[in-house]
Amino acid sequence: MKWNGYNHKRNYGIIFDMLFGMFLGENMNEDNTKRAKEGIIENENEEGDIDEKKERNLKDFKKAGKIAYDIIKESKSMIIPGQSLLDIAESIEKLIVDKSGSPAFPCTVSVNNIAAHDAPEYKDDRLLGEKDIVKVDFGVHINGCVSDNAYTIDLSGENGKLVEASEKALENAISSIKPGKKTGEIGKAIEDTITKYGFKPIENLSGHMILPYILHAGPTIPNIASQGGYTIQEGDVFAIEPFVTERDGAGKVKDDHAFMEIFSLEDVKNVRSPKARQIITNIFQERFTLPFCRRWLYNRFGFSITVGAALREMMAKEIIAGYPRLLEVNKGIISQTERTVIVEKDGAVVLE
Repeated sequence: MKWNGYNHKRNYGIIFDMLFGMFLGENMNEDNTKRAKEGIIENENEEGDIDEKKERNLKDFKKAGKIAYDIIKESKSMIIPGQSLLDIAESIEKLIVDKSGSPAFPCTVSVNNIAAHDAPEYKDDRLLGEKDIVKVDFGVHINGCVSDNAYTIDLSGENGKLVEASEKALENAISSIKPGKKTGEIGKAIEDTITKYGFKPIENLSGHMILPYILHAGPTIPNIASQGGYTIQEGDVFAIEPFVTERDGAGKVKDDHAFMEIFSLEDVKNVRSPKARQIITNIFQERFTLPFCRRWLYNRFGFSITVGAALREMMAKEIIAGYPRLLEVNKGIISQTERTVIVEKDGAVVLE
C-alpha cells in the first residue's frame, strides 16, 4: 500500500504514553500494551534481548507473508464482473482473520485510473464492470509485522501486457536487490522493465521499508531510476510495488480529496467529543499506529452522525491523518503488483 509520499514523523513513545495516561488507564488491554511497546519503543535496558526480538519479528513477518500468499491465490477468483467492491474487501479482510492474522490496513479495490486508497465505503454499492482493470491491495500483520501485497486483474482481456509489465518489473526489482545496493538502482530496474514494454512508471509512487507497526518506515524504493538513495542492508524488510500506466498516461498521480476513507493515528490532543475519545481508545487498542477506515468504525460503533463528527474533529486537530484516493493525472489506466521481501545475505526473499 502506498501513502503517496506522505511520511508523517510520529513520536511513538510520546503517543503511547499520552494515550495510556489520557484515554486508557486501567482499561488498557495488557497484552496489547506489551505488544505495542515491543513493536515501537526500544527499551535501553534490554539490549541483550535485541537478537531475540529480531528473531521473533522475523517469524511474525514470515507468518504474515504465508497468510498473504494463500489469500492472493484464494481471492483472485472473486474478481469477476458484477462483483461488489465492498464484498471483495470484506471477504479478504475476513480471510485474514480466519487464517489467524489481522488486517494491516483496509483492503482497497482500485479500478482503472484509480491507483490506490479506494477502500470501499460503508454500504458501498459499486460493482465491477466487464472492462475494468482491478487492483486489489491488502496487508496482513502479526504483532505489527506486515506483509503488504497487491495484484491486478484485467477483466477486459485487453490490457494483459500492462499487467505483465508490473509483474515483470516486480520480479526484476526483487532479483536485483542485494545488501549494499542503493534503492535508486532498484528503481532503475523497475523503470527499465516498464519502458521496455512501452509503458510509463508512476513516478510519484514508491515501495517502502516496513518496521513493526510502522508501515512506511522512511526509506523508499522508487519506480524510476534515481541517483543514490538508501543503502540496502541485510535484514531490511521492503514492500516493492511497481505501478504502470499506459503510454498516454501522465506517469503521475494526484489526490482525490473528495474520497477519503483511510486514516491513521498521528498525535494525541484533548478532544471535546466523548465519541472521539472512545474512537481514539479503540484505534489504539485495535490498530495502534496502523491504518483504519471509516467503514470499520461504523461497523464497530454503528452508523451515526456522531462517528462522522468525531472523525472531523480528529482531522481538524490533526490527531489522525487521512489518505485520499489517488488518481492518474491523465486518467491513464494503471496496473500494480506488490510483494513484501526480506533482504538476506545473497539477495531478497519474498515473504510467503
